[in-house]
Amino acid sequence: MSTPIPLWPNSKATDPADIPTLTPFLLDSGATAGLVVVCPGGGYGGLAEHEGPPIAKWLNSAGLHAAVLKYRLGPRHRHPSMINDAQRAIRLVRHHASAWKVNPRAVGILGFSAGGHLTSTAAVHYDRFTCPNDDLAGKHSARPDAAVLCYPVVDMAGEFRHDGSKNNLLGPNPDPALLAQLSNHTQITPQTPPCFLWHTADDGPVPVQNSLQWAAACRKNGVPVELHVFESGNHGLGLAPGHPAAAWTTHCADFLRRHFAKA
Repeated sequence: MSTPIPLWPNSKATDPADIPTLTPFLLDSGATAGLVVVCPGGGYGGLAEHEGPPIAKWLNSAGLHAAVLKYRLGPRHRHPSMINDAQRAIRLVRHHASAWKVNPRAVGILGFSAGGHLTSTAAVHYDRFTCPNDDLAGKHSARPDAAVLCYPVVDMAGEFRHDGSKNNLLGPNPDPALLAQLSNHTQITPQTPPCFLWHTADDGPVPVQNSLQWAAACRKNGVPVELHVFESGNHGLGLAPGHPAAAWTTHCADFLRRHFAKA
């Protein structure tokens, strides 16, 4: 594993909880390739280890660079800290594109559960909530070229919301307008990047309707979308070793290579 890079080098923070990082996992071949930023899940209150480095190593095996994002978490931090970190990570990848042998037009983002919500936020709000301290904001776009949402939290205001993620992200009494704005399936436009989603039909903590609503909104707006719903499986499967849902990795790698090849 590479050395974590602080996202905000000018920050005076000293507590690790206040220091978000990006850890690159670059291909050994030295070939120029696309890169995917990985956002582990954890209800916006933690980061699941099995949804971080193992995912980056799988992406490497598929011929793609990867970088694992350690983003700030609630309740210590609230929105927009998380999307600021995701935007900064995408810009940082493009800033280092030449040195890292990354195609700057093939930078994707992938997330699980609450990390999937962060991924969806990056996909639709890439030009909103920009941190005024981001010195890369005027130099590099934060729009991802592809978004992968794995059993994602998408709905923040409706019946399919995940209250733990909502509370950690926005606090106990969020502004209803912000809840609506961060119900990200309602924010999809024709400019949203191509999306890949997978979910299990009987996911309890995060209902499959989160992915169904996202895919339907993509279709309505003409956004390329691929959705896989597996019959059964617990929430938080990650790579899903030994489970039928493990097929998502093959389909996702094909999707990313197909869209990155157009860059």
